[in-house]
Amino acid sequence: MAVIDLYSKRQKALKGEVQDVYLYDEIPQSLRVQITYIWSDTLGNEQDYWLQSEVKEVYRRIVNRLCREYGVYQLPHSRPVRPEDRMYLEELRDFFLEEKDVDRVLDVVEQTFKMMFILPRVYRHKGVDRIRERVRFGIEELNKRFNEHAIGFEFVSGEIVRVDSALIHSEVVKPALRLLSEREYSGSQDEFLKAFEHYRKGNNKEALNDCLKSFESTMIAICNKRGWELPSKITARSLINVCFENGLIPAFWDQHFSSLRSMLESGIPTGRNRLSGHGQGEVPTEVPGYLVAFMLHMTASALVFLAEAERKI
Repeated sequence: MAVIDLYSKRQKALKGEVQDVYLYDEIPQSLRVQITYIWSDTLGNEQDYWLQSEVKEVYRRIVNRLCREYGVYQLPHSRPVRPEDRMYLEELRDFFLEEKDVDRVLDVVEQTFKMMFILPRVYRHKGVDRIRERVRFGIEELNKRFNEHAIGFEFVSGEIVRVDSALIHSEVVKPALRLLSEREYSGSQDEFLKAFEHYRKGNNKEALNDCLKSFESTMIAICNKRGWELPSKITARSLINVCFENGLIPAFWDQHFSSLRSMLESGIPTGRNRLSGHGQGEVPTEVPGYLVAFMLHMTASALVFLAEAERKI
């Protein structure tokens, strides 16, 4: 369903009452309720739940997956019932509306919207194209609602990722994920998404490690795709050399890209090596979040550059 630009929203914007800095430590109740409306439009509502067995099965899968990962038999905040009397939609909704832990709230968002990808197969009798359209609209509405509430997250490529800068996210991060969705880059995409997940949870050193892994995996994928011989000792520097030696950058552009090799060699690998790749010594190394955000965006830019350069060969 379309997001309506209500009079009250316009007035808040005119009065300067619209939040223009992203929030990460709360998911407002109104946003949670709006998300449950999206579930009703895509996964199914209460009436669908009782009348259509596949709708009940979809909610059952989501709830059981969360229960297993949390190590519980029933989601918190739901009224105790016998196993045979469980109403999975209600249990999921109660947990989602009452839970205080933002990461767990985002768990629910991610799992419910991940489940939407299988709906065209599960709800086939409702029309595959129609269901796909509903899923697309649902994901679009979710991301618009996040933005409307100035919540710094977005659902993209099947994952919840943190958004620090709307411009950088739309111009750098999303194109990187779009390019990495191609089959040969699946390993690199997985590592890049893990870097964002670590960053979201404050695991900054792990985020840097996965930035470098994704960077290296992308170059390995390009070498394999092009049949270029991999170096005997695989490092970021040796992989960069292979890419340059095999004309990833046209020879006549060499002088214009004289600093590119230096940037690629010293950017992502050095950031990772100095801050998270080796022993800490006597004093633990602190990696500030703003630096990890910079490295994530630098990695995304490098991945877009490498993948697009490979396409142009």
